[in-house]
Amino acid sequence: MTPPVVSIVLPTFNGASTLPAVLDGISRQRVDFRTELVAVDSSSTDGTADLLQGRVERLISISNEDFNHGLTRNLGIEHTKGELIVMLVQDAVPASDRWLAELVHPLLVDGRVAGSFARQRPRPDASTVVRYYLERWIAGSDTARTMAVSSEAELSALEPMAQLELCAFDNVCSCIRRSVWKHHPFRSTVIAEDIEWAREVLLAGYKLAYAPQAEVIHSHDRSASSEFVRTYNLHRRLYELFRLRTIPTLPLLARAIVSSLAVHRRCLARAAAREPRRRAIGLALAWPLGQYLGALAAAKGWKPIRPRVA
Repeated sequence: MTPPVVSIVLPTFNGASTLPAVLDGISRQRVDFRTELVAVDSSSTDGTADLLQGRVERLISISNEDFNHGLTRNLGIEHTKGELIVMLVQDAVPASDRWLAELVHPLLVDGRVAGSFARQRPRPDASTVVRYYLERWIAGSDTARTMAVSSEAELSALEPMAQLELCAFDNVCSCIRRSVWKHHPFRSTVIAEDIEWAREVLLAGYKLAYAPQAEVIHSHDRSASSEFVRTYNLHRRLYELFRLRTIPTLPLLARAIVSSLAVHRRCLARAAAREPRRRAIGLALAWPLGQYLGALAAAKGWKPIRPRVA
């Protein structure tokens, strides 16, 4: 049998509520190449494995404690056969039957493109606060872009935020080239394996592409405590990668919290339906505090906070 051109790797954990829509979206894709689907399940207890049976070519099981954002994706890739590998999360629903074709297109037309990533649109029930921030993330933009850098010196000459913007990449929905991954696998990390990989392949001379015509429906209305842990670990890693400190001092932290409260208040005022005010206030504290303490933790050598499997 002809080997697949594209392999889709899907890490899962208790995803029974969202997986049916994701699997149906994958099955509806209109492409002229063969695909396969490989899932890596972290010992789900909600029937996720039963949902996957018969709908994936391979189902790999690991313990919940063994999940790692980088290494688990490497494990999935090791069980695939395609030259192009799509990374997808269990609650990112393809928005159209052209999603896959649009996502892989940059890699098919340019052999120097190591990876591409998709646009994320908020879920219909997403809060106005989540919509506000997702629209301002690069994966919420409607403008295609290609990223490249000529040398490490060129990258280092940029301000830390500009370095991050250049290396932005998102494994919520992405596609990478196997031949590049063999030399540049994902690293063991609690978060930001995608951004770290992007930096590495750009410095190796490859290009990255943002493909906004490839859209998935994906957003999270997490609790303030969950967002604090994620933000803390993310900004701890961003400091290690780029020396980025978005909120470096206590006075700037206070200013950021006040600014966030004002933004969230405006979001609540625009909400069509009543949204939890307490959660919006909690996020206005959690996000700035996570940014400040995460970067400070990296500078001081403090350990990361282990997040839940996501």
